[in-house]
Amino acid sequence: MLPLDRPFTGREEVDSVAEVLGSHWLTQGPKLEAFERAFAAYTGAAHAVALGNCTVALQLTLTASGIGHGAEVICPSLTYIATCNAIFHAGAVPVFADVDPERWTLDPADVERRITPDTRAVMVVHQMGMPADVDALRTLCTQKHLLLIEDAACAAGSLYRGRPIGGGGNPACFSFHPRKVITAGEGGMVTTDDAGLATQLRLLRHHGMSVSDRVRFEVDAAVFDEHVIRGFNARMSDVHAAIGCVQMERLETILTERRPIAALYHSAFSHCRGILPQYEPQDCASNYQSYAFLTTKACPLSRDELVRKLRDAGIGARRGILTAHREPAYADVRRVSLPVSEDVSDRMVLLPLFVGMTEKDIALVIDTVLSLAGATVAV
Repeated sequence: MLPLDRPFTGREEVDSVAEVLGSHWLTQGPKLEAFERAFAAYTGAAHAVALGNCTVALQLTLTASGIGHGAEVICPSLTYIATCNAIFHAGAVPVFADVDPERWTLDPADVERRITPDTRAVMVVHQMGMPADVDALRTLCTQKHLLLIEDAACAAGSLYRGRPIGGGGNPACFSFHPRKVITAGEGGMVTTDDAGLATQLRLLRHHGMSVSDRVRFEVDAAVFDEHVIRGFNARMSDVHAAIGCVQMERLETILTERRPIAALYHSAFSHCRGILPQYEPQDCASNYQSYAFLTTKACPLSRDELVRKLRDAGIGARRGILTAHREPAYADVRRVSLPVSEDVSDRMVLLPLFVGMTEKDIALVIDTVLSLAGATVAV
């Protein structure tokens, strides 16, 4: 089975982990700081704070910003459920808004319709690496005095109007799960230009301890720390950071290989009646964490039938992003009308895309999809 994705790692990651194991600094040490510096430099953000995963990064960003019990946070329902879970576990209330029918990210007009006196923030998702309309949402949030948080779990390396996602001034939260473009095995990162937010996140991730491990263990004098806030255990280990440091060095190479595969798919599928590829705005560059298309009425197979037949052919296709408001975990959320989100979710298919795909692999995917999805449009 041709997999949907495959992490791109090698001997360098092994050596970097071995270096950490030999140093005895297994957590909150120099490798973690190096990963944070590299990520901040790449995105252009003033600060980067490493955390245990992206979900806790989103949750603690809300907590550090004073957004909790009773506050409403507007977010898409068309997203991995971690987005909504982070809002819930911060004590806030997720309010679902619809997505743009072309790029499948949060629709600013629908966000504005759902703002209430209890709204405190908007959490936008760069779904599958496709940059959302951040400037429109920032303008809206500024007018309404709301915090804009970017769920950039899938978006390391994506560009919005020429700048890397994570460097636009809003707090942005990233994931390093193995399904992401770069991985640390697990882990998350928050980028921000707000020094106060970065300080709060560093306190929250380590039980609210006033003195870092580096200071406590590297200074000669006795250090007496205290716990200044009620924090969490949300640390990233130096073992994970060691992998992340090497992956940062690989990021441009990874992007250089992923984007041409997506371009081949897009070129092959753009004239097929049975499918509709995702739209990429001219001022954006997706990292193509996933390559997705929608089935159309002209497709002779339903979405689920198409996925099954692709898998029968040895292609690890999957259905796309689910809608949180239709999941059992959010059955208690009041019913909302999200026609675009539901339509996109019900027709979305994900195709294999990873570094190391051969020309034969790519041709297999393209030829099989075209043979199953119906006739092409005359060019």
